[in-house]
Amino acid sequence: MSDGQMHTIKIEGLTVRYATPKGEVTALQAIDLQLNSGQIYGLVGPNGSGKSTLFKSIMGLISPTTGEVTINDAPIKAALKEGVLAYVPQTEAIDWDFPISVYEVVMMGRYHHLGWLRRPRAIDHQVVETALARVNLTNYRQRQIGALSGGQRKRVFVARALAQQSPILLLDEPFTGVDQRSEHEIITLLRGLKKEGYLILLSTHNLGSIPLFCDEVILLNQQL
Repeated sequence: MSDGQMHTIKIEGLTVRYATPKGEVTALQAIDLQLNSGQIYGLVGPNGSGKSTLFKSIMGLISPTTGEVTINDAPIKAALKEGVLAYVPQTEAIDWDFPISVYEVVMMGRYHHLGWLRRPRAIDHQVVETALARVNLTNYRQRQIGALSGGQRKRVFVARALAQQSPILLLDEPFTGVDQRSEHEIITLLRGLKKEGYLILLSTHNLGSIPLFCDEVILLNQQL
């Protein structure tokens, strides 16, 4: 459940350019945007439109050429330190053959909350169990992560984000490579999180499902 406070993402004059062998490329140009708690925002645009760059800018993984991003009117680093944001990337850099269970992957979301000994407490186990239940993967908790389907894997990483208990959720293409059941599970979950006051921003190519759960649609192609 969200913390009941109002949370915002403010993007002001955000421009991101980077150098390539063929010259400078503008990924984002003069973006102005404000996102608020209790809303689901759908980010859509063609490939190369800057969606992933926008996510990385919000997470502080890319430094803007000009402009700024603030979280709750504070610098991104402060928000990350407080654990305000959780991010589900489009793809995970993971060895699917590594012997790690679904439960252990979701527990990684508790890292920010663990003490210096990094030993999970009763509350951490409780939060992980709740996160697994919310994505309907309780019965898969001891399954090796690589043994799951693409849709189940995606739901595991959504559960990991939920375990962070962050009131702002960023999801980059959460429906890519998932089956219809997993898409339905994720949409149902997002609707519930919205009612709890979460601020949710997700990118998607699945335009048909957007009216089912998004409050606002952001059309991006380097510019808004």
